[in-house]
Amino acid sequence: MSGADQGDQRPILVVDDDAVILNAVEYILSDQGCAVVIANNGREALDRVHSAPPRLILLDMKMPVMDGWAFVAAYRDVPGPHAPIIRMTAAQDSRSRATEISAEGFIAKPFDLDDVLAIVQRHAPLS
Repeated sequence: MSGADQGDQRPILVVDDDAVILNAVEYILSDQGCAVVIANNGREALDRVHSAPPRLILLDMKMPVMDGWAFVAAYRDVPGPHAPIIRMTAAQDSRSRATEISAEGFIAKPFDLDDVLAIVQRHAPLS
């Protein structure tokens, strides 16, 4: 599935258990005019998906409560169109790790916020 239409107002869902990452990504995307929804783990992310279907998901994998792998499995069982998933990972082999969950892309941690904007622009155009 490719990026959303340019007029798409659905939020970008950011899922990470690191508050610094959540706040930084939320700030930079909000500053660009994006609606952003955040979640601290996969369970919260599933709740957010049901209440506000996202146009893009930025997903950490190693989290408490429900990790990224369990989230992806549960999310793909939800009926309807699915948002592209971008894996956020500190793993050395980021590209191959992204393919294990059929992610549309990845952001290697630590990342520059410009990297986040570039991948969001590629999969869910900001303007």
